[in-house]
Amino acid sequence: MSLKKQDEMDHNAWLKKQDLTVIETAFLTTLIWLDKRLRIVDYLELLETMYYRANLQMPKSHTEQYDLDNKFWYWYPLYSLGSLSIIAYLVAAITGALLGFYYSPSTAGAAAQGDPTAAYDSLVLIMTDVQFGFMLRSIHKWAAQFMTAAVFLHMLRVYFTGAYKEPREVNWVLGVVLIALTLFFGFSGYVLPWKQLSYWAAQIGVEMALATPIVGEWAAQLVFGGFTLGQATLVRMYILHVFVLPFVVTGLIALHVGIVWVQGIAEPH
Repeated sequence: MSLKKQDEMDHNAWLKKQDLTVIETAFLTTLIWLDKRLRIVDYLELLETMYYRANLQMPKSHTEQYDLDNKFWYWYPLYSLGSLSIIAYLVAAITGALLGFYYSPSTAGAAAQGDPTAAYDSLVLIMTDVQFGFMLRSIHKWAAQFMTAAVFLHMLRVYFTGAYKEPREVNWVLGVVLIALTLFFGFSGYVLPWKQLSYWAAQIGVEMALATPIVGEWAAQLVFGGFTLGQATLVRMYILHVFVLPFVVTGLIALHVGIVWVQGIAEPH
């Protein structure tokens, strides 16, 4: 929408020259009155531009361009793995948001004679007392596992069909970043219940960070809140899992899909 000054056309004189019905005259008079005050036409033009851009046809794939439908039909299931990954991500995001209403990221109680933590207690509450809580957590868990498997198989398909080659190398790099973030998504979610399995998984994460040359100690401090596990570790995992990774991953997925939309699907020759 342009900010330049509108033209000084005499709309009333223009209306008088047109052979219009009463309804058409009333509609155009109202539109002109609103446009002079709210610039309605500019917004309508902006919506029109957005509509045509959103409905651009994707470039033809190799199968369409060379009429290869009868030769590559057996590849088609493998080309749905990216879409399945996105669907699983959306399911995990929605169920995770609902679980967040009942989850408490606190290690309180951990040091009191082996009592369970507040984080684990909130998990038990979800599983036993919240209506459909057990189902909700199960859907979240299986959606996350399905997404990880689908992303991994999607990357294998892209590699073995040569879809990472020019001009799609940028999207391949984005895919590598996305699978790494998916794995970290799963790791951070695995730590949140703060039970024995979660605790020792986090301990392995700390040891892996410390084993990294040069930046190891800095990475352990940043990601896990220190060299020993505690409240800082759980809070960091919670913030990353709920407030950081969803926005980063969603943005990268949108960019990834946008590039596919522009370049088209790369099918095997």
